[in-house]
Amino acid sequence: MSQSINIPKVDELAQELASIQQTGSKRIALLGSRHVPITHQQMIEMMSYALVLTGNRIITSGATGTNSAAIRGAMRADPSLLTVILPQSLDRQPRESQEQLQQVMHLVESPENDNLTLGEASALCNQEIVSRCQQLICFAFHDSQTLLKSCRDAEDQRKVVTLFYFD
Repeated sequence: MSQSINIPKVDELAQELASIQQTGSKRIALLGSRHVPITHQQMIEMMSYALVLTGNRIITSGATGTNSAAIRGAMRADPSLLTVILPQSLDRQPRESQEQLQQVMHLVESPENDNLTLGEASALCNQEIVSRCQQLICFAFHDSQTLLKSCRDAEDQRKVVTLFYFD
C-alpha cells in the first residue's frame, strides 16, 4: 500500500521559520465573509485589537461581518495602524458600513470599479489587499470562492496564510 506524502519544499519551510521568528510588526490582512455570527465577530474584533496592540498593521476591506469586526478592533487599539481598501467608492458601500468607514484614517476607495458587480470588484480589491500584506488571515465558508481564491493567490505570492472555516 503506497501513499503519496506531501512534503513541504525547503524554501517553504525557510519562509515559515522566518515568519515565526520575526519579532517586528507585520502588515496583516484580515478578510472574511459578510455572513458571520455575532460571537465570531467578537472573536475577530479581539484578534484585530490584539494584533494592533502588538504593533501590527491591519489591512482589510469595508464589508459587514468579518471586515467590520476587524475595523472595530483595530480602531479601538490604534486607528493609525488600520488601512481599509474598498472594492468600490464609499457611497456604494452599505449604509450600515458608511458611518464606520468615515471614521477610518487610511481609507482607499476604488471608484474605477463602480461599474463592476460587487463580486468582480471584491475580487480585485482582495488582490490589492493581498499584494500589500505579509500575512493573510481569512475567515470563510467552504463555498466562499472569492475568499478561497484570495488565499490561493496569497500562497502563490509566498505569503503566510491562516484560513479559518465557519462550517
